[in-house]
Amino acid sequence: MTSSRLNLIQESATLAIAKLAADLKQEGRDVITLSLGEPDFDTPDYICESAIDAIRRGETHYTPSAGIAQLREAIAKKLHTDNGLDVTPDQVLVTPGAKQAVFVAVQAVLGEGDEAILLDPSWVTYDACIRYAGGRTVWAQTDHDFMPPDIKDYVTAKTKLIIINSPGNPTGAVFDKKYLEDIAEIAIDNEIVVLADEIYEKIIYGKKHFSIGSFEGMHDHVITINGFSKAYAMTGWRLGYMAAPAEITRAALKLHSHSVSHATSFVQHAGITALSPDHGSIDAMVNEFKARRDILVGGLQSMGFDCRKPDGAFYLFLDVGDYGGGDYVSKRLLNDAYIAVTPGSAFGPESSDFIRISYAASRERIYDALERIETTISATG
Repeated sequence: MTSSRLNLIQESATLAIAKLAADLKQEGRDVITLSLGEPDFDTPDYICESAIDAIRRGETHYTPSAGIAQLREAIAKKLHTDNGLDVTPDQVLVTPGAKQAVFVAVQAVLGEGDEAILLDPSWVTYDACIRYAGGRTVWAQTDHDFMPPDIKDYVTAKTKLIIINSPGNPTGAVFDKKYLEDIAEIAIDNEIVVLADEIYEKIIYGKKHFSIGSFEGMHDHVITINGFSKAYAMTGWRLGYMAAPAEITRAALKLHSHSVSHATSFVQHAGITALSPDHGSIDAMVNEFKARRDILVGGLQSMGFDCRKPDGAFYLFLDVGDYGGGDYVSKRLLNDAYIAVTPGSAFGPESSDFIRISYAASRERIYDALERIETTISATG
C-alpha cells in the first residue's frame, strides 16, 4: 500500500524521542528534554518586529519559488562577506528550513545507484535523503576526536557526493582547515560534489569556522547550506537556503517548486532583517551555550565519563558503551530518570555506544539532569 522508496527510510529518531518525551509530560512527569536540536532562546525582538511589519504591509502572498530577490541578494552578500564564497543571487535557493535545502540538494545530485560518502556519526537526515534519492551511503568512520578519516579510501567510480557538517551534529566537532583542504582536493580530483552543511557556523567556541566553498578550485564543486534556525533561534520559522553551481540550483528548484512552492513570504522579509548587522543576540547566546557546555562536561567528567569539550554547536556525543550502549542507556534515562536524549545508533552504524545530549536547556535543568544521570548510571552499574 505504501511507496517502496519510503520504506527505505525510518522516522526521524530525534522527533520520535521528542514524541515519547511529550507523552510522558502529558502524564504529568517532569521530563528534562535534552534531545532536540533547538535553541531554547526566544527569537530576537527586532526579527519578530520585522515579520509583524511585513504582515502589516501585506507581504502575505506567493513569492518566487527561489525566494524574494532582496533576500537572495542579502544571502549572496552574506556568503561573500562572512564565508569568502563567490556566488550570485541566481545561485541561491531559499527554502523552508535548511532541512529542505539538504533534501532538494541531495535529490538534485544523486541518482539510482550513486554513492555518497557520509561521516559516522552524522545527522540522521542525511542518510534518509541519500536513500530516498536511490543512492547508497558509504559510511566513513571518524576518529576519537570525531575528525574525518582519509576520504579517498572510500571513493569509487560511483561516488558523486561527500557530505560534511562543521560544526557538527551530533558531535560538536569543528573541522580544521587541513581536513577540509584534503576533502577539497579529493573532490576536485574526482569530480565529486561536496555538500557543506554550515547551519551551526555561528555557534563555535574558540575555533575558526572555514567554508570549504572558499577554497581554490571548489567553486563548481560545493553546495553550501545554511539557515536561520540555530544562530537566530528561529527553528519554528522554517527558513534556510542553499547556494550551489547554477546547474544544481536549477535542478533543486524543480523539486522545490513542485513540493513546497516557496518559503513563507513574511518570514523571508524577517530573514533580510536577521542578516543585517547583529544586535548582539548571537554573541549572548553563544556565551550561554559555552557556559552550559562547561557545566555538562565538568559534571560528566566528575562521574568518570571520558568526554571532551565540543568546539561548536550545542551537543555532546557521549560514549556509554560501558553502561550497556546508547539504545539501552537512552531508554533507561527516559523511563527511569525522565531525561530525553538521542541514542547514537541514529547517527551511524558504528555509533551505537553513544548518546547525544543537547545542552540547549537552562543551567538549572542541566544541573538537575546531571543529578539524575548519576543516580541512574550508579543504579545501572
